[in-house]
Order: sequence, then C-alpha cells, then structure tokens
Amino acid sequence: MRRDMEKELISWKSQKERHPLIIRGARQVGKSYLVEEFGKTHFQDTVVVNFEFQPQLKDCFNSLVPSEIVNKLQLVLGARIKEDSTLLFLDEIQECPPAIMALRYFKEKMPKLPVIAAGSLLEFALRSPDFKMPVGRVHFLYLGPLSFAEYLDAAGSRELRKFLSEVELTDPIEDVIHEKLLELLRIYLIAGGMPAALKEYLDGNDLMNCQRIQTALLQTYRSDFGKYARISQNQYLQKVFDAAPRLAGQRIKYSSIDPDTRSRDLKNALNLLALAGIVKPIYAAKAAGLPLGAQANEQKFKLNFLDVGLMQNSCGLQGRLCIEKDFMRINAGAVAEQFVGQELAAYSGGRQPGALYFWTREKRGSMAEVDYVINIGADIYPVEVKSGKEGRLKSLRIFMEEKKSRFGIRISLDKLSYCDKILSVPLYMIEQLPRLAGRLRHYSSV
Repeated sequence: MRRDMEKELISWKSQKERHPLIIRGARQVGKSYLVEEFGKTHFQDTVVVNFEFQPQLKDCFNSLVPSEIVNKLQLVLGARIKEDSTLLFLDEIQECPPAIMALRYFKEKMPKLPVIAAGSLLEFALRSPDFKMPVGRVHFLYLGPLSFAEYLDAAGSRELRKFLSEVELTDPIEDVIHEKLLELLRIYLIAGGMPAALKEYLDGNDLMNCQRIQTALLQTYRSDFGKYARISQNQYLQKVFDAAPRLAGQRIKYSSIDPDTRSRDLKNALNLLALAGIVKPIYAAKAAGLPLGAQANEQKFKLNFLDVGLMQNSCGLQGRLCIEKDFMRINAGAVAEQFVGQELAAYSGGRQPGALYFWTREKRGSMAEVDYVINIGADIYPVEVKSGKEGRLKSLRIFMEEKKSRFGIRISLDKLSYCDKILSVPLYMIEQLPRLAGRLRHYSSV
C-alpha cells in the first residue's frame, strides 16, 4: 500500500542540504513499511537497524562519531554502507537515545549519507530530562493511519481519487459515482486505516478477519502501557483507553470516564495516551487569529481516537455500519465526527502532527458550538458535520457572523454544492477542501 508521504521522502532525498529525518507516529501505522519500501525503490541498498529486535546494536552508538558508528554497523551486520547509494534506517530509535543524539553529527560529519529514523514512543524519550534533542540538525515527518484517499489508491480506485481531485463546484457528481464512493466510505469506516487491518480486508474482502486484526491491535496498545507508565498508572490508562472510543466527539468531563477516579489521575493517563499517539485532544480555540493553537483553551477539549476502524471496533458498531443507510447517525454522529477529525489531521501535510480545534460560545441564551475550526492558508473556516439536510446550521452561522468568515463548511452525505455562503462537501471529499476553498476565494474576488 503506497502512502502519500512517499512524495515527501522523494523530495527529501533530492535536497542538497539534506538533514537526517525522523518519522513519528503511533505504533502500527506503517512507518517501518513506508521507509523500507522507499529504500527498495530509491536506493541501491537499505541497511535496517531495529533497536527493539536487535538491542545489541545499541553498543554501536557508544561513540557519537558517525564514521565509527558506520564501521561498527558494517562489521556487525556484514553490510556495506555507502554514502549516496545506501539508506541507513534506524527503526524504533526511541530504544536508543544516543542514536537520536548521533543524528546531529551525521548531519555535520557525514551529510551525504541518507539517514532516516522512526519511533513509535519517541515522545517519551524526548521528554527525558537527560536527553538533548539535536535542534536544527534533524527534520520530522508525522505519519498516521491511511486516509480515505490513500484507501482509494490501495483498493484499486485511483481513478476515483483522480476524479475527485478534478471535480469543480459547477460539476454535478452523477448518482452512480456518488453511491459508489459512499459504499467505499462505508467499508473504510469499518476497516479503518490501520495498514495491517486494511490489508487483511483488501486481500480477501473479509471484514471478520479485518475485525480480528483490529482487536489484536487494540490489545497491542494495552500491552504497551508498561513501556511508558508506572504499574500504578496502568489502571487509569486502561480506563481512559476503554472510554476514549465511545467518547469520541464529545466534550470531555473526567467524571464521564469514571466518576469514582480522581480527575488528576485520569488527566495524567490521557496525556500519556496522547503522547503515544492513541488519542488526539481537540481543544477549544477562540479562532481570533493564527495560529489557532495560540489561544486554545486546554481545559475545554474533545477527543479524536487514533483510527475510525479501531474506534468502531471498540464500540461494537460494525453491524450497524454494515446495514444502516444513514451511517452518519450511528452513535449520535460520533463515527462521522471521528472520521472527519482523522481526515483533517491526515491532510495537514505530514510536517506537523495535525492539531485539531473546535469553537464554542457559552453566552446565556446564545450557546453555540462548531465541530471543527480549520485554517486554509491565512483564512479560518468553521466546519460542521451534519446528517442529511436537517438543521439550520445555527452555530455555523453564528461563527460566520462573529468572525466575518468568507463561508462555512458543512460535511455530510450530500453531494458537493455551494449555496448561501455554505460549502457542502461530501464526507469522501475532505482531501479536496483546500482546493475547493481556493476556488471560492477566487470567485469571490472576481
């Protein structure tokens, strides 16, 4: 399964002033596969050092001198490492902090050697008080589950993705194409974007086996708790981990996770899961300017789970997703809101971790809440996830009036349209939001 991030890696390879690269992301999102496939395609050789499976190789980094490190690796692995033609891949690098610190010296002393590192629980290594990050000598990319657009590629529907990338607001989407895309979306909501689970479905069209892989992945994340938390914290991690999927899209109150547990303990557990990439907080933002995070209120937040497939598996929603026509209503719209958040984060470009925000106004007699606020370029837009044509989009209108927005965005099962300053985008076209917004900016300025 090809990933869009491969384009970033190709660009990185061609740079004259190339920095060592660290790919960050939760476990099992496909970091290792991405880099190894990239190495096979674009380099003569790839030398893989996996610090989790080969802990003895940590000793090769007792010295931070790149030439000494390379010589030791060549002797131990029996492989030649040549500048320009060999990709050195340091996998699970969080297991060897000296290797992270050595990256700056690869940039300074051996700049022609392409070095990529990957780490799943890297954030915990970076937080260590004894660790010194090689600031300015390393670049980062962030990888998540496959997006819906990447799923279209993997499912043999690249022509549909190409079609969506060319559709204009004035072009009607034929019913047969619309229904085909909705059916593909339904499958994606069940299978999700975790590579192992999605591959299981694509190889045999067997959703039951896909669900079994998802269940195993959820158990893997539980088994990882001991890698980044004390034993005494495990019970709190378990409570938050189990509650997060059913609370996706809701304003979080710690009492809704467990009324009998102290908020402080649940908050610490949630922060650990966020560092592990399993949950993503959606903070309330004033949306008064950029960056959105500058005025975010971290006391008011919702949650987005790592993957919509894992989310629905944990909640036991696969049966309803298979049979209900309006799957946006399932679990009070939580599946759709989870999907939209996941998509917005996925299309953030990979150079940032894809932060998410929502907007709320809590005035007596004039309450309002918008599911997401995003920026496209210098413009801020409200995004509402709505089922069917119902509702007056009251909160969206309040935001648009207060913030003087060019237009608002409504995401639903309906076809693409624009009317009365509302851009209605079908769930399967979230990747195209920047392009469509650009078109509207152009039209409004003409």
